[in-house]
Amino acid sequence: MATIGDQILTVDQIKGFLYSNELLEISDKALERVRKNHQFLKDFSIDKIIYGINTGFGPMAQYRVSDEDRKTLQYNLIRSHCSGTGNALDPVYVKAAMIVRLNSFLIGKSGVHESLVLLLRDLVNNNITPVIYEHGGVGASGDLVQLAHLGQCLIGEGSVHYNGKICTAAEAFKAAGIKPIDIQIREGLAVMNGTSFMTGIGVVNLIQAQQLLDWSINAASLINELIASYDDYFSAELNEVKLHAGQQFVASEIRRRLAGSSLIKSRANHLYKKVDEMYFEDKVQEYYSIRCVPQIVGPIADTIQYATQVMENEVNSVNDNPVVDQETNNIYHGGNFHGDYISLEMDKVKIAITKLAMLAERQINYLMNSKLNNMLPPFLNKGVLGLNFGLQGIQFTATSTVAECQTLANPMYVHSIPNNNDNQDIVSMGTNAALLCAKVIENAYQVLAIELMSVTQAIDILELTNRLSVSNSAVLATVHSVFVPFKEDQPKYKEIQQLSAKMRVSVQQTSVPQPN
Repeated sequence: MATIGDQILTVDQIKGFLYSNELLEISDKALERVRKNHQFLKDFSIDKIIYGINTGFGPMAQYRVSDEDRKTLQYNLIRSHCSGTGNALDPVYVKAAMIVRLNSFLIGKSGVHESLVLLLRDLVNNNITPVIYEHGGVGASGDLVQLAHLGQCLIGEGSVHYNGKICTAAEAFKAAGIKPIDIQIREGLAVMNGTSFMTGIGVVNLIQAQQLLDWSINAASLINELIASYDDYFSAELNEVKLHAGQQFVASEIRRRLAGSSLIKSRANHLYKKVDEMYFEDKVQEYYSIRCVPQIVGPIADTIQYATQVMENEVNSVNDNPVVDQETNNIYHGGNFHGDYISLEMDKVKIAITKLAMLAERQINYLMNSKLNNMLPPFLNKGVLGLNFGLQGIQFTATSTVAECQTLANPMYVHSIPNNNDNQDIVSMGTNAALLCAKVIENAYQVLAIELMSVTQAIDILELTNRLSVSNSAVLATVHSVFVPFKEDQPKYKEIQQLSAKMRVSVQQTSVPQPN
């Protein structure tokens, strides 16, 4: 059990709630802030015109709503915006969004009743997540459509994922012994008018991107040892004169993984001495995809690290409109629901992960092409050349998947389309950006799985399995649990899927079906 509401909520803490089924509790101080803030809003709003309480929404804010219709207004907002289409999203994204929305409410600037935060807590702890669809959000007045489907669940309507099945919210609530919220004053708008859905997806993306980065460094370390590369490519001396934290981090991680290796060569021992040959069989310098890994992967590491800072800032921000502030005795109208910070970072991460997949594809090609590596059979074929095909087939898959990533890497951040009677005349498309980033990350896992299968086959061909560093031996053992080097041709699609799933941070709950 972890308590939230008293301090900054980090991506690592959210990871525990998502992937280890750690339960969360709300601090007493945070709950008291919510109570005081809600009471302030009730008192302050008497005889005042306040957006979304006694007015319509968006361009209809010019219309006043009577006091007797205030609650109906909130229900109408939720129900009218439940218009999502496309595939139902993985519950892990939805659960992340619910945690993010809850944390924002606990800051005590949203004017919501305490029953809302308590219900969100109970839903998260019981793994009850509403069925929410991929299409609908433009990321400007918050994630209106996706969060409307969350709001529908909170009022006890719609469908949810629960215990590995899809059922009605009413059925899940009854089974878990919880009750829907009773709208008080602005709970409908408060649920919908924020960036929590794009942020929740973004948090999951960063968790998976960080894991993917680690696998990329693993793959590069294996290849360096496989080909007995020189150690100065990733030396501290070389990389510390380039003043980028990411590059230095990647180089140090490669050094750590190669510690104790008997295969890595010292340039001083091989070339920095009297040499009589006029032609060298071994390359004096390897191809860029091998010796420039710190310089290529370093910016990716920096991008993920900075995006994590931005995401944590958003997770711990108030992104409502209006912002209810009892400390200054005022209510502020503005645009904290605008998702540009998330949209831009998701585009940057998407571009970075595409480059990671491109690097893996080039490393795969190096291993497959005997004319490049000069040490391995074509396509890592252990059988009869011409009769057998080795890993030729999976290279096509890697190439195709990387090509899709390159197209998806085009930015969403600059694709604003005015809508809502031009009230929303420039929007972030943050949810779309986060979802496209998720697709690129998924693709990249498949490409990295193919790379690890390829390097494992290569290690077996050269009979190096028992000569690897301790760290690389552990990585190889993980790959061997799914993929075993082979001679006779056989389908490999299942192993790609299984290894890709094994590489990802895994959700500790049963997968759920798509709704009809």
